Amino acid sequence: MAPSPSASEGQLLPRSEVESQLSSIVFAFLDGTLHSEIDENSTGIMEEIAKCKDNALEKKKTLEEWKESFQKAASTVLDMLNNNDIR
Repeated sequence: MAPSPSASEGQLLPRSEVESQLSSIVFAFLDGTLHSEIDENSTGIMEEIAKCKDNALEKKKTLEEWKESFQKAASTVLDMLNNNDIR
């Protein structure tokens, strides 16, 4: 003879308890998935920020070089003009 199911195996859980458990499972899954996506996206964003920072530093260096070049040229022109005035 087959064993009969015990009383607890044959009983259904109340709907509210099932919904609560299901909600908890879904929330835990979504929470884990969202954390994973956030981590992946933040890594990509941090890489982009680093690239932008490197580009900004490179542009700053170029601008500083241009500035020095223009200052030297302006200084040379002023010296030439001053030397012409003295003669």
